[in-house]
Amino acid sequence: MGNLFEVAKIGDIEPGQGMLVEVQGKEIALFNCDGSYYAIDNVCTHVGGPLSEGELEGDRVTCPWHGAEFDVKTGEVLGPPAKNSVRSYKVEVEGDSIKIEV
Repeated sequence: MGNLFEVAKIGDIEPGQGMLVEVQGKEIALFNCDGSYYAIDNVCTHVGGPLSEGELEGDRVTCPWHGAEFDVKTGEVLGPPAKNSVRSYKVEVEGDSIKIEV
């Protein structure tokens, strides 16, 4: 079990949006899916695109570079050209603080 790190406040990220956070030297993409928060590695497994800048539809993010798709809840790759999934992280909300377990 990892440690929890506060990465944002609820008001920092609008519904349907993603943002880049850094925790323990890792770049993590944090997403707000209609008030539920999810975190995955920020780097697309295809050629390293920034997933935090991708378009979010429901619980699916599309890499802005080449269109690979990932499930933000699990990190599972859903569409090419990426072949490998990304790591997902446990997210907890305490009051107005968003915390990620790393």
